[in-house]
Parts: sequence; C-alpha cells; structure tokens
Amino acid sequence: MNPWLLSIPLAYLLGSIPFGYLLVKTFRHEDIRATGSGNIGATNVARSGAKGLGIATLLLDIGKSFLAVKIAQHIAPGNYDLAVTTAVAAILGHVFPIWLGFRGGKGVASALGVMLALSLAAAACTFGIFLVIVLLTRYVSLASMIGSATFPLFGLYFLPQRTPIVIAGLVFIPLLVIVKHHQNIGRLLAGTESRFGKKKAVA
Repeated sequence: MNPWLLSIPLAYLLGSIPFGYLLVKTFRHEDIRATGSGNIGATNVARSGAKGLGIATLLLDIGKSFLAVKIAQHIAPGNYDLAVTTAVAAILGHVFPIWLGFRGGKGVASALGVMLALSLAAAACTFGIFLVIVLLTRYVSLASMIGSATFPLFGLYFLPQRTPIVIAGLVFIPLLVIVKHHQNIGRLLAGTESRFGKKKAVA
C-alpha cells in the first residue's frame, strides 16, 4: 500500500483522539468544553482543577502525535517529506478532531510530540525557549507561541533534508499554533492574560 495513503489518514485519526475530553468525561463526568476556555488541551484540563488529568492529557497528546510520525518513519525510512506531512496531519487532527465537530485544542502538546519525533535536538532547543519565556513572564500562551515559532529555525538546522514540503510543513505548524492562540493574543495585548499558577484564568 502507498505509504502516503496509509500514514496521513492514520496520523489525522491518531491526532484527533480527544484525550482531554475523554479523561475528564471518564473520571469527573464533566464536559471540559464547558469549563474555562472550553479548550480540550492539557492547560484547560489542569486549570479546571484536575491537575493529574492535565498531566495525563499533556503526555497523551504528545504521545499520539509522536507515534503518528514514528509510524510514518517506520513505513518509509528517510522520507522526510512524508514525515513532516504526517506531522501536520496529526496536529490538524488535534486542532480539528472529527469526533468533536472539528473543535479541538490549540496544538501545542501535539506540536511538541511531532518535534520530538522529527528531531530530538530541535525539540530540545524549542522546549528550552519555551521554558525561558515561561520563567521570565509566566505566560504559558506567550511561551507556546514564541517556542513554536522558533521550531522552523531549529528544524531546518538539524533536519538533513530541506525540501519545499519540509520547509512548508515546518512553517505551517507554528502558524497554526499561533492562529489558534488568537484569543490569548488579544488578552496579552489588553493585559488581561493570566499568568502560570493563577487558578482563575482561561487557557
């Protein structure tokens, strides 16, 4: 079977598993979409009062996109065009999950997962930028956007192939993450965005 026809739909379906929604529904009998920001991601799950479920959501969201890319890399070793396209498909699945009417998360944890699969070194550098911004500002949203924006630079440096598809994919991923943070951008500009550690904020 054509590796593209197998890997891309599988990546989307893996990415679209709404772990935050499923965990909160299972263990708290609540709809996370009715809490806080309404987002199904780890930040909103944790801020809903379920820190343990938030950590589990984070790890599972990272893991599902990591697995999606690794499957593609196993099927077609060395095909970075396919690996990066699969990475995009996995994040699109998280952001626009078919199971929840195409209303999902912001893609930060899933983006980290695909970064880890594509290049451990690039992911480490990107995560380092994220941590520095969080420590300096305590704005998780700002750190997520700035961190993801640096990934194309590190990715293009560490990945051995720089084809048009690879470049386009590496640029698209942070653009999608930033666009999904449009409400956070508005609150940052207005000075109303919540800082890490404050319970009343929306993610």
